[in-house]
Amino acid sequence: MSGAGTIAGAARRVGRGALRLLPSRADYRDVPRTWRGDLLAGLTVGIVALPLALGFGVSSGMSAEAGLVTAIVAGVLAAVFGGSNVQVSGPTGAMVVVLSPIVAAQGAGAVVTVTLIAGVIVLAAGALGLGRAVSVIPWPVIEGFTLGIAVIIFLQQVPQLTAATTLPGHSSNALVAAVQSLLAADPGYLVWAVAAALIVAACMLLAPRIHAAIPGSLVGIVVVSLLALVIPNPLTRIGALPAGLPAPSLPALDPTALGALLPAAATVAALAAVESLLSGRVAASMADTGRFDPDRELVGQGIASIGSALFGGMPATGAIARTAVNVRSGGRSRIAAIFHAVVLLVVVLAASGPVGTIPLAALAGVLMVTAVRMVQAGTVRAILRSTRADALAFVVTAVITVSFDLIVAVIIGVVLAGIVALRSLSRSSAVHREAVAAPRQEGDERIAILRLDGPLFFAAADRVFEEIQSVTDVSVVVLRMSQLELVDATGARMLGDMVQALEARGITVLIKGVQARHESLFRTVGVLGALRHHHHLYNDLPTAIAHARDHVRREQSAPTP
Repeated sequence: MSGAGTIAGAARRVGRGALRLLPSRADYRDVPRTWRGDLLAGLTVGIVALPLALGFGVSSGMSAEAGLVTAIVAGVLAAVFGGSNVQVSGPTGAMVVVLSPIVAAQGAGAVVTVTLIAGVIVLAAGALGLGRAVSVIPWPVIEGFTLGIAVIIFLQQVPQLTAATTLPGHSSNALVAAVQSLLAADPGYLVWAVAAALIVAACMLLAPRIHAAIPGSLVGIVVVSLLALVIPNPLTRIGALPAGLPAPSLPALDPTALGALLPAAATVAALAAVESLLSGRVAASMADTGRFDPDRELVGQGIASIGSALFGGMPATGAIARTAVNVRSGGRSRIAAIFHAVVLLVVVLAASGPVGTIPLAALAGVLMVTAVRMVQAGTVRAILRSTRADALAFVVTAVITVSFDLIVAVIIGVVLAGIVALRSLSRSSAVHREAVAAPRQEGDERIAILRLDGPLFFAAADRVFEEIQSVTDVSVVVLRMSQLELVDATGARMLGDMVQALEARGITVLIKGVQARHESLFRTVGVLGALRHHHHLYNDLPTAIAHARDHVRREQSAPTP
């Protein structure tokens, strides 16, 4: 009966956990109050997202159509199944940085398979409750990662400006490819392309000064497209777009190619999870938009990428820029993100022809300005002026992101920050010798009271051991443990070895103030067992000092052999 009750209770807990990851009526509880603001915010975000979706689709090596499909399909699915009420999802610059080498090495078709596999991985991570793992990434690493992404996005637009996106022998590294594109560029074409990008950039910079609601990127693209229609020019266009969404279908899964695609899928999944969780966490701090559930967010993003793959799209992530626009425009429920996807769908159904005439140089201008805006000068200055360790983690993460790989950069940044944090934490571990309480008695100089402060873990254990072992000319050592904070197995083992080493030198060890949370570990590892007598464990210092003084008196009164 008891066993059956335990199983039933566990099943109920699992069921409640699974239900928490699924959509519910509570997600739309505030819609009767917020729907007007949600629709306006959705329209605004849709207008902002259109050039970004087109640009990221082209820049990834896929197509403008793939970018739009991702923004529509993934935008709806992530809004419905995700863990944030205001998160807007779709193609992002960070994902483009990862996808470009995959397209170069495996072809655009491989991205769809990678998207499907990555979606399954992200979905599984959410179901397993791994959503809070992003909290281990330090702020300087996140900002270094963002800076590196911004630099890569900017550099990736240089081949778009030179129309040298498919030249043979081009490097997959954004910096090298940018230099190669400039060297191979047609000066005449480059003048036209740079002029188009500058017009877009000027519109994006000036429009907010006229009115905050004016979508500068869309205005810039419209202006450049109209000029390109009336002025003869050599600029490359997006090209024909379908007048609707493609029919859903499973991507071709070649078992022989899966082995080569799995590492890429794991990288895409990791990036999708990190970027979505960071975006959702930032959005939750911008306004009172309800609780953010990181596990459900991963489930939603996984479903979104799977859905995107079925329609031939790219991996989806939460987009902090579009999410911020949503919140600032009044979006307070999931209806806003859903309506943003509807707006994009209407564009596909009703305006695919005009969209296809947009010059690629105009999209490059949008993404270049977007990349510059990703970097906040005040944030960079604050990190560089904070501590040398944080500044180093920031710079190293940014450099590795640009030079090698995004996920490698995050891993190295976290490891570096962790090493620095452990080093700082180990320095806070200290051993202080205290005077024996007054009134002073004869023989007190033979008693050493040592107070252990701070954490005692593997990074500090050897230093603490050496400091205590350096104590000489005493008969009794009283170890005060009441101020000891974190203790791991290595630190506890070191304490046991230290007690044995002191006792082997003829020094009696008394331990005072073992905290209840440490007692089990001390008994398991053998710290308490290393004491000469089990009575050498005390709860208060006066009793321990009294025993130490008695021990010294007995030692001094013992006959000399």
